[in-house]
Amino acid sequence: MSRQRAAQLEYSEFQSAMLDEEKRRRKAAKIIAVLGHFLGAKDPDRPLAGLTVADIGCSAGFIADELARAGASRTFGVDIDVPGLRKAAERFGERVEFVCADGGALPFPDGSIDVLVFNHIYEHVVDPDAVIKDMHRVLADDGVLYLGLGNRLGVMEPHYKLPFLSYLPPAAADRYVRAFGRADNYYERFRTRGGLRRMLRDFHVWDYTFPVLASPERFAGGELFPGAVGRAAKGTLERAPRSALKALLPIVPTYLWVATRRPRRPRGPVLPQPPEPVRTP
Repeated sequence: MSRQRAAQLEYSEFQSAMLDEEKRRRKAAKIIAVLGHFLGAKDPDRPLAGLTVADIGCSAGFIADELARAGASRTFGVDIDVPGLRKAAERFGERVEFVCADGGALPFPDGSIDVLVFNHIYEHVVDPDAVIKDMHRVLADDGVLYLGLGNRLGVMEPHYKLPFLSYLPPAAADRYVRAFGRADNYYERFRTRGGLRRMLRDFHVWDYTFPVLASPERFAGGELFPGAVGRAAKGTLERAPRSALKALLPIVPTYLWVATRRPRRPRGPVLPQPPEPVRTP
């Protein structure tokens, strides 16, 4: 029987990727570029100028630090990962305010945050619906939420590099990771595209997945498909009919979405593969 899930209190202590500074800063560049495009930022070096920003699930703080450097007037990093927060505060405490708090009970007033970042976090939390609900509460009426969302139907599970792992029920997934010596249990819980749409049911959502893949030079998205593979993927995506891309959406491994409380449209320039709405309440 699969064990009951508990909060991952010291995630950075056993997940070395959270301490990979170069990789985390590359992810931050992509996040900031997507936000800058959606907001129609005029200054590419300070696309978050004057905004209050919070990185939910910040761990060691590299992404939060980049958000602050992108011009945010006030930046918060929120996590329950105490060792990660300690490292973050030691390095970036002059620019970022780090807070130990659960994502389902964020320590911010209603409507007080202009930009929220929730990047590859939902599968790790015990109750992602509660976190989404509280982010909806604290987000300003004209605020923006960036989401990096893993897909349950992505073939290769990203944490343990085992094919079809996320397809399995919990008990079978536990046996799978143990059989290959990757872990004692499979903790993460992914959702399908339909499940993610339901999770974001109170938001208006735009899909930046294919725009980022088709325009890596604009969105610092080279980490997704590096080198020759990236150049081939870029050309294919730029030329592909939208109908063909939509057919692939159910199995795309990661979705890059931007969500708002009220209807808003991306303000950036037209792209070879433009963002498309995912859902409207």
